[in-house]
Amino acid sequence: MSGVPQGSVLGPILFLMYINDLDCGIKNWILKFADDTKLFGRVSSKVDGSGLQDDLYKRVLWSQQWQMLFNVNECSVMHIGKELVPWQYQINGQTLNVVKQAKDLGVLLCNNLKVLVQCQQACSKALRILGMINRTIINRHTDILLKLYKSLVRPHLEYCIVTWSPHYNKDKVMLEKVQKRFTRMIPADEKLPYLQRLAWRPEDRRVRADIIVVYKIIHGLSAVDFDCFFEFRHHDTTTGHSLKLQKNRVLTDLKRYFFSERIVNIWSSLDEDVVSAPSINSLKNKLNKLYTNESFPGLCKSA
Repeated sequence: MSGVPQGSVLGPILFLMYINDLDCGIKNWILKFADDTKLFGRVSSKVDGSGLQDDLYKRVLWSQQWQMLFNVNECSVMHIGKELVPWQYQINGQTLNVVKQAKDLGVLLCNNLKVLVQCQQACSKALRILGMINRTIINRHTDILLKLYKSLVRPHLEYCIVTWSPHYNKDKVMLEKVQKRFTRMIPADEKLPYLQRLAWRPEDRRVRADIIVVYKIIHGLSAVDFDCFFEFRHHDTTTGHSLKLQKNRVLTDLKRYFFSERIVNIWSSLDEDVVSAPSINSLKNKLNKLYTNESFPGLCKSA
C-alpha cells in the first residue's frame, strides 16, 4: 500500500526522503536507521513519562498518515538507570513489553549497560565458525588458516568493539580463548607458548581500534562530533604532543571505562609523529612499529 521500490539504486534515498519528517514535532530524542527507529529521553517524573508517551502517539499518527504502520509486537521499552519512574507506554492501546536487553545494529544493549551478554554472543558465534573451520579444512597451512580466521572469525570479536570493549577480566578472558583455540590449530605453532604464537593480543587490538577512532574524530575523518566526546587539554602542553585530551573526573566504573574516558591517557601518551600521521594507513604502520618494539600504550605482553 505504501513505501518505495526495493532492490533499486534510488530505493535507499527514496526511503530516507519518505521517513525524513518522522521526527517532526517531538520533544525528546529520536534515532533513525532504515526501518529501525528509537525514541528516548530522560524520565525523572510522571510529566516526563507523559511527554514521552505523547511523542510516541505522534509517531503513531505519522505512521497512519503515511500508511506505514508500526508492528507493535516488535516494539519494546527498556528502562536504564536506578531511579526509575513507573510508567507504561502504549501503541494503539497495546502496552509495550519491557525488556532487559535489545539488539541495536548488531550489538546487544543491556539495561545495566554491561557487555557480558554481547561478549557471550560474540564468543559463541566465533567458536562455532572456528569449529566449522577445524572440521572442514584439511589443509592446515598457516597462511590459509590465518586468512580464514581474519575473514570469518575475528570480525565477530571486533565488530563495533569501540562501543562494547570489555573491562572486566572475565569478559576479556572469554574473548581471548577464541584466539587461544585458533593458535593451537596451526601445526607449526602448536608447541610454542601462547604469547609467542601471537601477532596481536585481542586486548591490544581493542586499544589500537580506540586510537584509530580517536584519530578519525580529531582529524575530521568521522561523522562523530568531537565535542560530544572530548575536549583538548590547553594547559601543560610543554611535554608530549599538541593534541592531548582533557581527563575528566569520574565516579563510576561505567563512565571510567567508557570510550571517551578510557582512551584519554593512552592517546596522550603517544608521540607527536603518531597522532599527527598524514593518513590512517600511516597511523596503523606507526602503531605496528610501536607494538613490535614493545612500547605500545597499554601493552599486555608479559614474560
